[in-house]
Amino acid sequence: MSSTTLPSVTADGFAKTQFDFLIVGGGTAGLAVAARLSENPRFTVGVLEAGSSGFEDAAIDLPGLAGQALGTERDWGFETVRQPGLGGRTVPWARGKVLGGSSALNFMTWNRASRHDYDDWEELGNLGWGWDSLLPFFKKSESFFEPSSDAQTAARVASHTGLVGHDGPVKVSYPNEYSASHGVWHKTLESVGVKTNDSHLGGTNTGCWTSACSVDPLTANRSYGATAYYLPNASRPNLVVLTDAEVLEILLAQGEDSSGWEAKGVRFAHRGAEFSAFASREIVLSAGSVQSPQLLELSGVGGAAVLTAAGVSVKVDNPNVGENLQDHLTTTSVFEADPSLPNPDDLKTPEGLAAAQEEYIKSRTGPLTVLPVSMAYVPISHVMSQETTDTILYSSPAAALASSPDDPASQRDALLRRRFSPKAKDVGHVEYVFDLGNWSPCFPPAPVEGKKYASMLQIMQYPFSKGSVHITSGPSKGLAINPQYYAGAHGHLDLEIALHCHRFAEKICAAEPLASILRGQVHPLPSDSKDDEYLRAWLKKNLVTDWHPVGTCAMGGKAGARGGVVDERLRVYGVRGLRVADASIMPLQISAHLQATVYAIAEKAASMILEDVGVDI
Repeated sequence: MSSTTLPSVTADGFAKTQFDFLIVGGGTAGLAVAARLSENPRFTVGVLEAGSSGFEDAAIDLPGLAGQALGTERDWGFETVRQPGLGGRTVPWARGKVLGGSSALNFMTWNRASRHDYDDWEELGNLGWGWDSLLPFFKKSESFFEPSSDAQTAARVASHTGLVGHDGPVKVSYPNEYSASHGVWHKTLESVGVKTNDSHLGGTNTGCWTSACSVDPLTANRSYGATAYYLPNASRPNLVVLTDAEVLEILLAQGEDSSGWEAKGVRFAHRGAEFSAFASREIVLSAGSVQSPQLLELSGVGGAAVLTAAGVSVKVDNPNVGENLQDHLTTTSVFEADPSLPNPDDLKTPEGLAAAQEEYIKSRTGPLTVLPVSMAYVPISHVMSQETTDTILYSSPAAALASSPDDPASQRDALLRRRFSPKAKDVGHVEYVFDLGNWSPCFPPAPVEGKKYASMLQIMQYPFSKGSVHITSGPSKGLAINPQYYAGAHGHLDLEIALHCHRFAEKICAAEPLASILRGQVHPLPSDSKDDEYLRAWLKKNLVTDWHPVGTCAMGGKAGARGGVVDERLRVYGVRGLRVADASIMPLQISAHLQATVYAIAEKAASMILEDVGVDI
């Protein structure tokens, strides 16, 4: 890896620059927006990122080391409040604190939800956010490398002709090497009735498939926000990025006619000192589903009760800020695996890691290029009968899910429930990911010589659990992340659905040919998981986040500020010159990993901004 020298800028120099646009957050969305706006030399664009750059960090660049940056200085290291639905546990919430944000820490999965998920956003009144409108922005973000004909046959991958982009910043490819278990994945899923989907990027992601990854096949390195959108454009004189700069507040001022508030700049901290920077056109908040609502509240935009309790003056009273939090719910079953097979856990030994690094350096091959790509998005009809689904969703006290035309939240719930109806055929309610190695943070087994493991991740895609992110009282203005896993008005529905999905996961792992490489389930023990009450308790004890929080600055659609935080052009209600562009604007969760969708949101946001300032794009 070559040395990377970035343009030097001081905090004082940044503060004195006359910006047209300021981007808060140099992460997945923020760098994409900044890159597109700065394509026009008329505009000077500034980006403030709280983390440092992670260029040439092996824990970021090397696919096989994905996850190693979690819990380090690259990670904000958030944690939820105690969760009553999980027996009072707290859950770690990793978020990227590095140039590139969470795109530098994730597992590089590149997929899209089914068209219905995005069309539901539009049905709520967010015009231009359906599948057909978003597809050009998905394609604009990516540079997809076509797999060879041999790879298409051997690894069951597809070329997605006409559905993918080839000139975008993010390099997207299928791996050249796979986990030893991948060879039996498709046949096993087909044996339990889940067919292979050869076009999972085309608006229907249900079925079994091999995932594409945000990896540059020419270098075998991760392709992420910093290397895709920033590094190729770092020499632009009108693009100024300051790292180690944490934004503390968006500076709002009354408009000249005193009719409302207008975003003028930001106050930020850099290495122990505070500065202010200003923008003549717009501030774009791209701090993610945790910190975008946090910064709005710290700036006086939020629910009056929350702001008053935290000692913040209320400027715009909008109780939707920080609400509507939705996350993907993950549990992981662990199996003893055939010890003769190559296993990712081998990288956890000094000898195994050294050998893999040597191979990677020499040829860009080997274990450090392998990612978990054996995936299936399974409709609920495969998991349980419609009668069982209806019993769970419609029996008391779930009757409260009935829609009210005057309540935006219940209208979102109505669309969510519709995804579980008999007519919802192309809907992936649960994601299954299988790979060799122990992927469970809740099962740290004692080392046993010769013993190796495999894992089945079960990820609930459409949670009824709804939570919030809010600032709290005190001088430091703390942060309360409360996803209400398995709790709240309807969280119990998630637990009952998860129980049935776990049974289907066990069915998959008992099917051939996958069963032939497993030596039995060890977490939970098969004898224990047969008991419903035990399994419910196990699910509560082992649930973790899949790092996919959305919805905390949601688009309000037809309901406007009664139903959300931003309009369909991502403008914050009640504040001129302020937009939000990140995963927080999603009104409803999607059945997909978020990365590709967040890039599409950023691309669309930049396009709308340029349209609104009168630039022909």
